[in-house]
Amino acid sequence: MTEAPRRTPLDALHRSLGATMTDFAGWDMPLRYGSEREEHQAVRTRAGLFDLSHMGEISLTGPQAAELLDFALVGNLSAVKPGRARYTMICDERGGILDDLIVYRLAEESFLVVANASNAQVVLDALTERAKGFDAAVADDRENYALIAVQGPEAAGILGGLTDAGLDELKYYAGLPGTVAGVSALIARTGYTGEDGFELFTAPGDAETVWTALTEAGRDSGLVPCGLSCRDTLRLEAGMPLYGHELTTGTTPFDAGLGRVVKFEKTTNGGRFVGREALLAAAERAGAAPPRRLVGLVAEGRRVPRAGYPVVAAGDGTLIGEVTSGAPSPTLGKPVAMAYVDPGYAEPGTPGVAVDIRGSREPYEVVALPFYKRQR
Repeated sequence: MTEAPRRTPLDALHRSLGATMTDFAGWDMPLRYGSEREEHQAVRTRAGLFDLSHMGEISLTGPQAAELLDFALVGNLSAVKPGRARYTMICDERGGILDDLIVYRLAEESFLVVANASNAQVVLDALTERAKGFDAAVADDRENYALIAVQGPEAAGILGGLTDAGLDELKYYAGLPGTVAGVSALIARTGYTGEDGFELFTAPGDAETVWTALTEAGRDSGLVPCGLSCRDTLRLEAGMPLYGHELTTGTTPFDAGLGRVVKFEKTTNGGRFVGREALLAAAERAGAAPPRRLVGLVAEGRRVPRAGYPVVAAGDGTLIGEVTSGAPSPTLGKPVAMAYVDPGYAEPGTPGVAVDIRGSREPYEVVALPFYKRQR
C-alpha cells in the first residue's frame, strides 16, 4: 500500500488559498496558487512567499561536530564561523553526489544541516554512519522545524518590520537566531531563486503565525504566495542545480562545474574525508578533458526542452549531450535549458547545436550560466 503524502504545518492554509497541490518527495506541496508565470514575475520584481517545510533538517552537536562534518562532507566546515552558512555536498566513496546541502553553524559546537526532501533520510543515514569515532551527536530534527522563505527585491523591507534582527547587517549566507512576528526563528539570508531573500526556520506550531504576518506586511508591496513550479523556473534561470537533474550519484562536483565546493586542504582529520581519492581523480579529469560540461541553452524557437531530451549536432543529428532541466523562461521570454554536452560544443556561441524534441531538431544557442543574475 502506498503511503499518503506528508503534509506541512501550513497545509490547511494552502488549501484555503486555492493552491493546486502535488506529491513532491513524499510531501503534499503547493504547485501553484494561480498563474505560475505571475508568481515567478512577482519574485523577480516584488516578493514571493514559499512553504519549504518539506526540507530535511539534521542537527550535529558536540566537541567534534566540526571535525565530523569535515570528514563527512566535501567542504571545510570547521572554517565556517558561528552565524554563517556554507553551500556544500555530501559524496559517496566514488565521488558521486548524494546530495547538495546548506550547513549553518549555529554555535561553536552546533550545526544545522539542511538536505533536500528527497534525500533527507539518505543524508541522515550517511552522517550517522560517518559519525562513528567522533565525539558528536547526529539528530533528525525534521519534525521540529517548519521553513518559510520570502524572496525578492522587497523581501528585506517586508521582513524588516516583523523581526528584531538587523537585516542590513545580515550578510548573504548567514543565519542568526531572532524573532519574527513575536516568535522565535532562525533567520537566514539564503534562497534558491537568484534573488535576495530570507529563509525562516520556526517551530511547526508557529508557522501559520509567521506566514500570516508576512502576508499582511507584504500586502502593499505586491507579495504573493508561490508554489514549487515557479521555484523551479526561478532556480533554472539562476543556473542553480537541482538534485536528480544536474546532480546525481553518477556525477561528481567537478562534472557539474562545482569543483570549487570541494576543499582538499582541510586542517582536521589529517585532510581525510569521504570520497577524497575519487574526487582528486575527478579534478584531474576535469582539468584535462572532461567528458561533458554543464552549459546553458537558449531556444531560437518556441518549443520547450525537458529533462532527458537529447542534445544533438544540428547537421547530422549526432548525439552530443542531454538536457537536465528545461522550461519556458518568463524573464527571457524564451525556452531555456541546462544540459551536459561534449566539450567541443560547450563554449558560448558554439554553432550547430540543437535539441531533439520529439524527432525535430530545434536550434539552440549555447550560453554561459546563469541565464539571469540580479543587480546587487
